[in-house]
Amino acid sequence: MTVLPQAINARQSLGQLQLTWQDGRQQCLDFAELRRQCPCSQCRAFRLRGARPLVSADIRLLQANPQGYGLQLVFSDGHERGIYPWAYLAGLPTAPVAQ
Repeated sequence: MTVLPQAINARQSLGQLQLTWQDGRQQCLDFAELRRQCPCSQCRAFRLRGARPLVSADIRLLQANPQGYGLQLVFSDGHERGIYPWAYLAGLPTAPVAQ
C-alpha cells in the first residue's frame, strides 16, 4: 500500500517543499537538494558516474504535479523530467523545519 501525503506545500520564501504525511509527520525538503536527487534516468546516470549535479542555491520549484505514484517537480532551471515516487520522497533527508 502506498502512503500518500495529506498536504503538499511549496514554501517559496524558504526554498522548501513541505509534505504532511497521513501519520501526521511533516517533512521539509530543500528545493536544491530535491533537484540534486532527481530520480530521472539522466540524473541517476550522472550520479552513478560519481558526479554531483551543480544546482544553484536559489533554484525555485515552479510546479508540483501529483502523478498517482509520485510527484513530478518542475524547477526554475527548466528540469522537469523527474517523477519522485512517494516512498522515495519519504526517504530523502529532511531539512530543518523553518517557520
